[in-house]
Amino acid sequence: MEKRILYIIFLLVIGTSNALSQNQEVLADNYYKRGEYQKALIIYKSIFSEKPYNFNYLYKIIDTHQQLEQFEEAKQVINSWLNKVRTPMVVIELGYNYQLQDSLDLAKSYYNEVIAYVDEKPNYIYSIARKFEEHSLLNEAIEVYNKGKLLAPDKNFNLQLARIYGDQGNIEKMFDNYLGYISYKPNFLNNAKRSMADFISEDNTAETNKILRTLLLKKIQAQPDTYWYDLLSWLYVQERSYDKSFVQEKALYRRNPESLDRIIELALTAINDNENEVATSILNYITETTQDLSTFLIAKQYLLDIETKTSKPKIYDAIDKSYNALFDTYGITELTLELQIAYANFLAFYLNDTEKANQFLKQSLNLDVNAYQKAKVKLKLADILVLQEKFNEALIFYSQIQTSLKNSTISQEARFKVAKTSYYKGDFDWAETQLKILKSSTSQLIANDALELKLLISDNKYEDSTQTALRYYAKADLLAFQNKNLEAIKLLDKILEEHKGESIEDQALFKQAKLYESQQLYAEAEANYKYIIDNYRDDILADDAYFYLAELYVNTLNRPEEAKPLYEKIIFDYQDSIYFIDARKKFRMLRGDNIN
Repeated sequence: MEKRILYIIFLLVIGTSNALSQNQEVLADNYYKRGEYQKALIIYKSIFSEKPYNFNYLYKIIDTHQQLEQFEEAKQVINSWLNKVRTPMVVIELGYNYQLQDSLDLAKSYYNEVIAYVDEKPNYIYSIARKFEEHSLLNEAIEVYNKGKLLAPDKNFNLQLARIYGDQGNIEKMFDNYLGYISYKPNFLNNAKRSMADFISEDNTAETNKILRTLLLKKIQAQPDTYWYDLLSWLYVQERSYDKSFVQEKALYRRNPESLDRIIELALTAINDNENEVATSILNYITETTQDLSTFLIAKQYLLDIETKTSKPKIYDAIDKSYNALFDTYGITELTLELQIAYANFLAFYLNDTEKANQFLKQSLNLDVNAYQKAKVKLKLADILVLQEKFNEALIFYSQIQTSLKNSTISQEARFKVAKTSYYKGDFDWAETQLKILKSSTSQLIANDALELKLLISDNKYEDSTQTALRYYAKADLLAFQNKNLEAIKLLDKILEEHKGESIEDQALFKQAKLYESQQLYAEAEANYKYIIDNYRDDILADDAYFYLAELYVNTLNRPEEAKPLYEKIIFDYQDSIYFIDARKKFRMLRGDNIN
């Protein structure tokens, strides 16, 4: 019993001692960060006297002396350790201490001693190289890792070398080592893509892109493993060369013809980037290749979507016949549900036959589908009811989705549509209530849309007790949703005439600019963006105006030189902007930088 009590007391003493040491270290670290090195040094020495074999405190004492330019004192601390045991990492500290005093030859002699030590003790490769890296002695670290390739062939040092070469700006060797690591560990492929993305440009003539492309083509010729095709396809996607990516994806599919998912994903990427011609080629390939009916129908649906968005109304009858031909062949069943939803959207938003669309979707609700599929049908049905301005009926369907699939993404989407519908109705208080909840949505897109709409309402609902301008704006928003863009533009003109100078003016100008672009009225869009920049540069939409005007110059008006200062303005004056990363990337590309 007595021994047990003594043991408990011993543990309490040890625990108290460790806690005190940790508190002291935190205090010393805080002094160090504030530049109060003398105070930090006293505490580090005190802890080290209690824990004389702890390297962490040894290195902190040496570093703190160096910060105080007490190089002789640092040398004494180092030598006192080396006199006991000549630890290679501490020898590096001695060399670095001389380097700080510009005794480079002496420093180099100690570095060489440590590098030679690796020949005898290959197990120290990682720790020695990391110590060199800590002091930015990258060439020495490279030398150690390269020795490691010979001395420890069972280990792989490509990843460490890739990162060092990247820091040095030696892009070719960086890429080469990343590829070497992928050969060693193929499941690192996606991580490698993330690491290399910072060095890749959308510009396929950029030097860094050429280097990686050349290395990959050599790899494919010498060792045609699937991950080289995968990586080359990824590179072409970064360059927006979707047709070239498609070639690689077909090669991958021929080697492993189990799934077309990657090729479908490429088609969707091309669609999202408005590269409809290449997307059509990819989707046609899928329809000709797949043996799976659901995959065939998905591809057919996307083909009809592209045709609908890129065709004039006189073609709509032919599109309608294409949908019905598919239903005649494959039936209106659970298998064609996604196609049914797409067709209802086409009927309502392109043929303006909302009643037929409603009746068609209500038949879909009778199919034997799961709760999520039923929710998707109800979501589209409610959207069509909003299009008809049958707001209360729409709200019922949106609410049913929220009830049946709580906390799901589609439930959050339905809640956002409840808020949007309430906003269209002019019930701004209820819309705000819903939007407050959605600010923390798990879907970033929904959260951003919710925040944007909430700010619009809260910024403008109090300025005018009748909320006339906000009601006009909500109505214009609804008209845009109904594809009545010219009517929406005219209503926004009414806001700009009757409510000039009010806080909603810049919102109306920006909304109108986007609608002008949709109608190919580019001069009018440009004028609106410029007006916001000239008169509202301190307001919330300033960075939006800079960015979209730059995009208009680059993508539509072919005036890239005028876009450059707009992107640059975002980089220097709007660093918190959601457009900051894209603006920096596009500015550097326009400037002709090789590295993104």
